[in-house]
Amino acid sequence: MEAPVLNNANEQVGNVELPDEVFATPVNEALLWEVVRMQLANRRRGSHDVKNRSEVRGGGRKMWRQKGTGRARMGSRRSPLWRGVGTIFGPTPRSYAYGMPKKKKRLALRSAVASKARDGELLVVEDLGLTEIKTKTLAGTLAALGAQNALIVVPGRDEVVEKSARNLPRVKVLPVEGLNVYDVLKYDKLVLLKGALAQLQERL
Repeated sequence: MEAPVLNNANEQVGNVELPDEVFATPVNEALLWEVVRMQLANRRRGSHDVKNRSEVRGGGRKMWRQKGTGRARMGSRRSPLWRGVGTIFGPTPRSYAYGMPKKKKRLALRSAVASKARDGELLVVEDLGLTEIKTKTLAGTLAALGAQNALIVVPGRDEVVEKSARNLPRVKVLPVEGLNVYDVLKYDKLVLLKGALAQLQERL
């Protein structure tokens, strides 16, 4: 599979061979759903908490005698049956995180990248043309590429690109080692710098 290589003015400056073992992978939508669900679960803080009957304010004295009043028997002011006291089965802090086999996660990432290539949403760019941290310059480049809503994949940590993109609400920059299924599917375009292609093939 071949793809055109573009410059920052959206002009074709060459072609690049996309490895079939990555970009021709059959798209497994069920597996993509599994991995996205896992990623979102792992991002949950799980810090929700309510007080139970042992934590609310109030004494342990019996409210009235057991028999003879005509009222229901009641043992404590902290009983969950009363208004404003502890919750019986309320949420407590917990972790929602769980894992998946590495092979499934790798296959899902290949499937996500292949879906972008299949749908024509993959752009291989030679250079973004940034010599300094400049949000306006990057925004203009992405507009020329038709990728205002994009995930930019760079070979490694690039402070110039990252800081230029951080004020663009629909743009995210990730190094190859940080690429994940959720972010690939979240953004409309996948902008892959030519220098990151070999690293992506090695990872997947």
